[in-house]
Amino acid sequence: MRTRESVTSVIKAYDVRGVVGRDIDANFIRDVGASFASLLRAEGENQVAIGYDMRPSSPALAEAFAEGVTAQGLDVVMLGLNSTDELYFASGTLDCAGAMFTASHNPAEYNGIKMCRSGARPVGQDTGLAEIIDLMVSGVEPYDGVTGKVSSRDILADYGAYLRQLVDLSGIRPLVVAVDAANGMGGHTVPEAFRDLPLDIRPLYFELDGTFPNHEANPLDPKNLVDLQRFTVEQGADIGLAFDGDADRCFVVDEKGDPVSPSAICAIVAERYLVTNPGATVIHNLITSKTVPEIIAENGGTAVRTRVGHSFIKAQMAESGAVFGGEHSAHYYFTEFFNADSGILAAMHVLAALGAQEATMSEMMAIYNRYEASGEINSTVDDQAASTQAVLDAFADRIESIDHLDGVTVELKGTNAWFNVRASNTEPLLRLNVEAPTSEEVAELVAEILGVIRS
Repeated sequence: MRTRESVTSVIKAYDVRGVVGRDIDANFIRDVGASFASLLRAEGENQVAIGYDMRPSSPALAEAFAEGVTAQGLDVVMLGLNSTDELYFASGTLDCAGAMFTASHNPAEYNGIKMCRSGARPVGQDTGLAEIIDLMVSGVEPYDGVTGKVSSRDILADYGAYLRQLVDLSGIRPLVVAVDAANGMGGHTVPEAFRDLPLDIRPLYFELDGTFPNHEANPLDPKNLVDLQRFTVEQGADIGLAFDGDADRCFVVDEKGDPVSPSAICAIVAERYLVTNPGATVIHNLITSKTVPEIIAENGGTAVRTRVGHSFIKAQMAESGAVFGGEHSAHYYFTEFFNADSGILAAMHVLAALGAQEATMSEMMAIYNRYEASGEINSTVDDQAASTQAVLDAFADRIESIDHLDGVTVELKGTNAWFNVRASNTEPLLRLNVEAPTSEEVAELVAEILGVIRS
């Protein structure tokens, strides 16, 4: 019998994730598959598509999961090597639940599962994971019906064709595009998605290797962008793209090798959608730059602010009928992609905008860079609530407004500066984000707030 503590250390707010051999093994994953299938069967679903990334542990774990699913009477479609957004595509077009084996940007010893219901609908703590945890602790009742069947399907070509249909790049000016796949699944999906387009792709680290021999597949960390920055300039590329391990996130550098803020990418994609969908709703999470809701309003759209996290964004997308949603972590969500996120689809929108005019990437993005930001800064604390309150006390006489949508977001009096402090769902961390008109103001606020948090 498993303890609740041992299960919740692996099944987190949005997905399953842990160190292979220490936190998860085939038996654990087999039971997760059975628990997921039991939940789905009660809801009337009858099939699960399963894909996996290039990590050495992924194929065996995916097979164990499939055993758990079929033991509960559901059929399985094995997709083989997939990016996470390719799995969402399969869930959407096959109208079945899905499970993607990946640990995204985590180091090689990790693995995990991102799950969804049919139509790529999210499975998070409030939408299924809590029930799966209960079943993992209590034990899944054996199913006395017919064991599910297993089939195989390769959807890569269909996925690529679908993306090219959503964003027409055939008429853009030719672009040189440097791409760092970080030995992750971008090396598998980029060649197919960009097939026969006026793009001269310059590949970096496209060999699939889940040991990540060149650098971590986590472009959110600046040190993992260094190779792409250098490579983009060396190649004389118009733009550089970096994907994380499962290729559902895309980061951008300009022709000078300078990083482009994910918030700026949110703004430009939102603007493109509002041209073809006047007055539409666009989602942004609460740590994106103020530029994003400003651009949405200036283009006649309705901005809806949400919590951080894909399950919240996807639920809000469905509820509000939004055409697009963006997070500052470089997750981008699209209504015509089943409200799911796709790094390559976001990249295609940026390439379409860049290729439709003659300006350089840095020139094109200049109007979207209105503020300076700290990026996310983590601090280990013993008492998250007490540390958060200490920050609020320190700023009590300077607070213009405050909300508690996700942690605390504080607007400061007499300035366009704001900050957000929120607790991690899985670790004893406080996460800080600061934005202000100048880098000097950002640095001063960061120093002051961290001085309180870390005292």
